[in-house]
Amino acid sequence: MEAMENVWPQQPLPQEPLPQEPRKRRGLGGLAVAAAAVAAKFKAILLLLPKLKLLTTSGTMLVSIAAYTLFWGLPFAAGFVVLLLVHEMGHVIQLRREGVKATAPVFIPFLGAAVGMKEMPRDALAEARVGLAGPVLGTLGALVPAAIGLATGSHFWLALAFVGFFLNLFNLAPVLPLDGGRAMAAMAPWMWFAGFAAMLVATIVWPNPILVLILLLGGYETWRRWRGRKSDEGARYFEVPPKARLAVAAVYVGLIAVLAAGMAETFVERSL
Repeated sequence: MEAMENVWPQQPLPQEPLPQEPRKRRGLGGLAVAAAAVAAKFKAILLLLPKLKLLTTSGTMLVSIAAYTLFWGLPFAAGFVVLLLVHEMGHVIQLRREGVKATAPVFIPFLGAAVGMKEMPRDALAEARVGLAGPVLGTLGALVPAAIGLATGSHFWLALAFVGFFLNLFNLAPVLPLDGGRAMAAMAPWMWFAGFAAMLVATIVWPNPILVLILLLGGYETWRRWRGRKSDEGARYFEVPPKARLAVAAVYVGLIAVLAAGMAETFVERSL
């Protein structure tokens, strides 16, 4: 239209007064524009929240604390979730050192917490380091309430430390997808089957939905990864130097010894 107006001569048109809108209507229009602007900014904030990872870590932590509070009370629930966070941060720190992209820690009430890897580590040795980093930092974290409990005789701190030691010891079970299963990738992958069998027996003796979930996930993951070892890429992935294999075994066995001793020292006889 602008080009046409430049070509054709324009005739002056009589100017008629435009009808005036009521002030109330104009005011409502302004409010609508302002509301639209606020809604747009609020939508942008909502889209930004997942990137800030506020809902994935802090939010799920609060939900877990609220869930555990129903059974243990707020102080113990908060302490337990903090110990979970310390454990998961061990994985996060090592994943960053290995250059592996991962999600923020996510807490699931009554199932614990998890950090999702967006890609696999470059080899089984790196995977073992990532797997053991959680129990290493988690053990150090459990030593804090243990020291307080042993120094003061407080059953609260001793019980919190005991649960922390047990949590990290349980994760060292040599079955995927637990941390012990990650360590076995560099030590002895055949131990996955021994760990799976032990977990199956434990599930039969002490039926528990968490154990059933581990069996389902671990069974599929073990079968998939064991079959993948036959490929050239799989063989390279599981190729670990003997010295590195011994180092992983030393850390693994040492952690089990420390955690078992910690549980023995912080065990509190429950009085009814």
